[in-house]
Amino acid sequence: MRLEIAPLPSEHLDTLNTMTTPGRASSRRKSPHVLANPAFRRLWTAMSMCSLGDWLNIIALTALAGNLTQDAGYQVQSLAIGGVFVVKMLPAIILGPLAGAFADRFDRRLAMVCADILRFALVLSIPLVGLYQWIIIATFLVECVNLFWVPAKDATVPNLVPKERLEEANQLNLLVTYGTAPIAAVLFAVLAIPTGLVSGLIPGVAVEPTTLALIINALVYLASAFLIFTLRGIPRDHVGISTPSVLKQIVDGWRFVGANRVVRGLIIGMLGAFAAGGAVVGVARVYVEELQGGDAAYGTVFGAVFVGMACGMFFGPRLLRELSRRRLFGLAIFTAGVVLAAIALIHNLVIVVMLTVLLGACAGIAWIIGYTMIGLEVEDRLLGRTFAFLQSMARVVLLLVVAVAPTLAGLFGRHEVKMGPELAYRFHGSNFVMLLGAALAVTVGILALRHMDDRKGVPLLADLLAAVRGERFVPGEPVQSRGLFVAFEGGDGSGKTTQARMFAIWLRDQGFDVVQTREPGATKVGMRLRAILLDATHQGLSSRAEALMYAADRAEHVEKVIRPALQRGAMVVSDRYVDSSLAYQGAGRALDRAEVERLNTWATGGLLPDLTVVIDVPPEVALARFASPADRMESEPLEFHERVRREFRALAAADPERYLVVDGTQPPEEIARIVQDRAREILPDPIPADAESATSTIPIVRD
Repeated sequence: MRLEIAPLPSEHLDTLNTMTTPGRASSRRKSPHVLANPAFRRLWTAMSMCSLGDWLNIIALTALAGNLTQDAGYQVQSLAIGGVFVVKMLPAIILGPLAGAFADRFDRRLAMVCADILRFALVLSIPLVGLYQWIIIATFLVECVNLFWVPAKDATVPNLVPKERLEEANQLNLLVTYGTAPIAAVLFAVLAIPTGLVSGLIPGVAVEPTTLALIINALVYLASAFLIFTLRGIPRDHVGISTPSVLKQIVDGWRFVGANRVVRGLIIGMLGAFAAGGAVVGVARVYVEELQGGDAAYGTVFGAVFVGMACGMFFGPRLLRELSRRRLFGLAIFTAGVVLAAIALIHNLVIVVMLTVLLGACAGIAWIIGYTMIGLEVEDRLLGRTFAFLQSMARVVLLLVVAVAPTLAGLFGRHEVKMGPELAYRFHGSNFVMLLGAALAVTVGILALRHMDDRKGVPLLADLLAAVRGERFVPGEPVQSRGLFVAFEGGDGSGKTTQARMFAIWLRDQGFDVVQTREPGATKVGMRLRAILLDATHQGLSSRAEALMYAADRAEHVEKVIRPALQRGAMVVSDRYVDSSLAYQGAGRALDRAEVERLNTWATGGLLPDLTVVIDVPPEVALARFASPADRMESEPLEFHERVRREFRALAAADPERYLVVDGTQPPEEIARIVQDRAREILPDPIPADAESATSTIPIVRD
């Protein structure tokens, strides 16, 4: 089985908007469904079967390697299982570019059919020969054949589905790539039941679960060959699908990610977690045997990891919506290390299975957050190379760890610690390796928390407890009010001022007391600061001075306008707020984001909007709306505005419950409708405004 790490699609923001923006999904609806395409459906079915076969293959081979070397001693058994993992990954690292170049020249349908037939023959030969040496040789040959099957499949998919359906097709491919792992684990565990019955009913006939699993795996490859052979519509012209060498991807990758502190922290965290997981994979078969479990127990433990990962990816971020995603990333890796340490020390198979599900859940949370944050932090033009770098590094790290882990376990051997005259604690090499993996995960988690923490100064425990309660921890005294605070954010020319005005008008039509305001310039002091901050003649203004002046304007704004309005129950609609400083001064001016956040938290007393609407427009589109730059910010180069846009998107992704991201290239009326639909979810019942408060507004200026 080839290890594939699929990057997020470049349109990840559209996916985020579909989840957070009412009406967005329907406005971009496409039909028919991609599986309605008969050719793609047939290829997808073949891919599903092959993915199931690949996972079943790796479980059966490691189990068979352990069974064949069981009588040779603990060290030999550990090394034998590790050897299977090594030869499964070695061809992709060494021969990947060469195989890709050859695959470019072959007919894709014929290449996939021949590869499936060869895999069928090689896998079927493993139980027939029954020698460990042949397991290693056959496994290496199967993975070499995979190098031709996978690129031919990847190049075929874009030719079978329309371009607008390619993202959906890739998501379905990713689903079967990883979603079939727990199915394979359950199938392997279930196979131990009929084989046991056969051995009991027919004395002298021993049918091993590994033998039956490998036979089924071989038949799956044969069925895939039949499906692809009957597939029509695969073009014979070839598109280049070869890839650069792993070493070149790693060298190029550091060039792109080394300069970004957050991305660097994410990748180090993900690779560290990957290494800890590799340590578990390398010794899992031996450890299950030490717990008096057989092949069925090994399949159960293997499947528990992926069940936990699926639960973590789906439920984890939803359970802690109010916790910073950067903090949740580091906390998930740290918790995974603690759980892994418990797995290493507890000698009870049932408890180990339950803890393994929790371990997988922590890994799933870190995995989905890491990929999402990388997709948001890295520029689109560098995204593919960044993910290629991560994929290559993951392969190398996993290869090294899986090769070293069984060796360490074998060298450590078996030990018993006497704890009394009749009590002894078993501490073997597998326990030692898992404890090392746990220590690595805990260390990486702590480093990730320190390296990426975007809420420095806020106690982690208090922040976590508040998130468990469904609240966001805010330093300082909370504002007691019946009002609602909505802020509109976005780059220059995005249209946020227009949307803030339209939203305020709509709220008044609903009977609310509305205070429409802006930053900078909502107070007398703010008007003077605004004149300095936006004057194009002040191009030499220090970045720190600029951040301090915006914070001073904001402190006056909150004290004189926003808090009094909220305390009397008014709806406050602000054109810009704290996020503008995080985006413009933090990302745009390259100031330390944590320092800018601490400064503004102090200036506002921790006051945050109930809803922040980000009007997202590509900078080149937004700036084209101006006949000529009118102020100092608009005059900044395009790269500055691109960094600002990325930061707005990252802020929204880190706290999706409080943000609404809207595509600002839509008609203003459609944007207004989307904002109104989201606002209805949080608006209180309208209270008729009196004559004195109904006209409380601030003059509108253009973006």
